[in-house]
Parts: sequence; C-alpha cells; structure tokens
Amino acid sequence: MAFQVTAFYASILAIAGIILSIIVSTKRGKVGVAIMDGGNPDLAIWIRRHGNFVENVPFVLLMMALAEARGMPATWMHVIGILLIVSRLIHVFGVNADQPANPLRVAGAVGTHLCILGCVVFLLRSLH
Repeated sequence: MAFQVTAFYASILAIAGIILSIIVSTKRGKVGVAIMDGGNPDLAIWIRRHGNFVENVPFVLLMMALAEARGMPATWMHVIGILLIVSRLIHVFGVNADQPANPLRVAGAVGTHLCILGCVVFLLRSLH
C-alpha cells in the first residue's frame, strides 16, 4: 500500500512543522535562550504553538494511514487532510496568553479532534 493521500498531507504538515521549528529557533537566537523560554512570553507562546502541533499531528497522521490502509475512500481522506491542515493553521493563530479560549484555538482543537474521530468511526466500522 502506497499511502498516497496520507503521504501528501504528511508532507504538507512536515513543512508546517519545519516552519514552526524555525520560528522557535530564530526567536531563541534573538533572546539568547537555549532551553525553556527564559521568561520571554513571546518565545513561550511559540514554543507552545510548536509543541501542540507536534503533540497532535503525528497521531492524526497515524490514524489517517490506518484508515487509508483499511480502504477509506480518497474523498474522505482529503476531507480529513484538508480539515487537519486548516485546523492546525488556525490553532497556531489562536494560541495566545491574553485569550486562553480564543475562538481560533478552540476551532483548531475541535477540527483536529474531528479528524481523529472521523478516522476512528471509519476504522471501527471497517472491522466487521
């Protein structure tokens, strides 16, 4: 199995992960902090944005790969992949210290969870 759809979205999300990592590294260099955030609120927020991305994206991609292996139709795979990209993008802009329940943060988290749930439902139904 080639996992073509999952590979496509994994590639796009890998680029997004690299961008987030570069932003964190650049900010670390500017403030001279190698470990943790050094009490710098801007760096702390970017570390959290990157961390949340890394905590969630690999798991969803694993679920997508399992669903693709079990025969999820490409249309649904693309719906989940697009929703994941959009959700992760808006989540980045929603994470801020001034507004913990920012609507973009909430929408990004909900969208990510819907991606997981879509895969779970398909996988459980495919187990006859």
